[in-house]
Parts: sequence; structure tokens; C-alpha cells
Amino acid sequence: MTVHKNWIVLAITLLLSMTAWAQEFPRGEVGFDYSYVRYAPNVPGSKGHSFNGGGGNFVLNINRYLGIKADLQGYGSTTSSFVIAPNATFPTGVNANVQGNLFTYMFGPQIKVHSPRIQPYVHLLFGGAHSNVYANAFKTICVTGSGVCSFSTAPANNAFAMAFGGGVDIPIGHVVAIRPAEVDYLYTNFTNRFNNSNQNNFRYSGGIVFNLHSSGSTQ
Repeated sequence: MTVHKNWIVLAITLLLSMTAWAQEFPRGEVGFDYSYVRYAPNVPGSKGHSFNGGGGNFVLNINRYLGIKADLQGYGSTTSSFVIAPNATFPTGVNANVQGNLFTYMFGPQIKVHSPRIQPYVHLLFGGAHSNVYANAFKTICVTGSGVCSFSTAPANNAFAMAFGGGVDIPIGHVVAIRPAEVDYLYTNFTNRFNNSNQNNFRYSGGIVFNLHSSGSTQ
């Protein structure tokens, strides 16, 4: 009878421990990362190019699995090539290199498994993107070259952006986790005379995450 009681006590202890573990999760997460974007204009006149940068994100966890995420990233200036054959928009054709940057600011839900050893997650983010590459292209190509462009208005610097993907965090303590990889499909909608199509881009990020626990948490 004593053996049975011991097993019952052990089972109850394990159950209570698992229940407590299942209820514990960081109230917030702050991440800092390096980020790489392969930008894909998807038009004949402008080839794909790479952006390197970084930024951060903040997650407010509603419960153990669901959180609301804010993601802000910035990428330094890189060179974009424009090689466009003569047409109605560019009567003399274009062959030029233009410098430009990229910034994204997106928000949305994140689903994450807060387990002790490995923490996979997925997210769907919506927001905007900012780049001066097309405004710079207008200045470099249209303003300095008479008769090159058939239009006289600079393209907008802002566009809609969306990211869908996920990654994995590896806890190395109560507060800190390493994020070896986050991979996203990044959609941007820069549509203008230089680029008349949406962009289907690739994004990789990796960095470090700090977990913000409420007072009294013992995770």
C-alpha cells in the first residue's frame, strides 16, 4: 500500500510540475539581430541585389503560445543596376548604377512553443517598407539626363510590406536565448516607372533574444 501511495504522490508532483511549467512563459521578448535581404525586383530592367543590415523586435506574449510582434529592420545602402532598353517610358534607354537603402517596419501575431531546450516559432507580419533607391534613380537618370525619361514625378519612397516565416530560439539561461536562424518570405510592393511589379524577396535573420519575466517567475 505504501508503494502505491508513493507512486500516487510522485504522479501528482509530476503533474503539478508540468502544469506549472506549462503556465510559465516570458511576458515579453526583446530581440536584436543581423538581417540579410535578397531583394528581387522581378523586372527585366533591374536585377536582384543584396541588402545587409539589422534591427530588433519586441514580442508581447498574450499566453504561452500567442504573442503580438513588432519587427523593425534597417539595411545600409547598396548598388542597384538599371539596364533598360529604349521604350515609351525611357526613350533613350537606361544603363546606370544607383545607390539605395531599405527599411521595414511590420507588426502581427507570433506563435511560439516555449519549451526548455528549443523554441520554434512562426509569424505573419504586416506593415511598410521604405527605400530611397527609386527616388535616387529618378535623380540620377531622369534629372541629370535630358530626354531620358518621359515622366517628371519622383517615385514614392514607401510601400506595403508583409513577412511570413519563422525560426528557432535556443535558451541558454533564464533570460537569454540564441536565435541561430529566422527565415522569411518578404513581400514588398514598390510599383513605379522603374519597377512595375511587386517584389518577392528572401530574408534571413539571426541574433540574440532577452526574455522579460514578470516578478516572481521561476521559469
